[in-house]
Amino acid sequence: MAASGSHRAAPEHTHPDEVPLQAALAALADPVRLTLVRELAACADWTRSCGSFDVPVGKAALSHHFAVLRSAGLVEQRDEGPRRVNRLRRAEFDARFPGLLGLVLHTPDPGL
Repeated sequence: MAASGSHRAAPEHTHPDEVPLQAALAALADPVRLTLVRELAACADWTRSCGSFDVPVGKAALSHHFAVLRSAGLVEQRDEGPRRVNRLRRAEFDARFPGLLGLVLHTPDPGL
């Protein structure tokens, strides 16, 4: 049982220092993941739960997208009661790939 009392395991995170450039680019290339990153960039850390994003995918696909973002070092998650909340690892990601996230966040939205 997870430390928070939840029945699910705590998410595993990859530090951006361990992420190859190609993995970071692949994570950011998907329109759904790009939407998640952009929305996280626009809000305070730990204020958005996974279910609060308006994206055209089901729960299983959304979980997959967050797993990809975690493995690319872009997102950190933690459980708060029944909710899993998110934080964009902007400072850590920017240290690893200077300017990449800023470029992606300021490129016109491809639309979903």
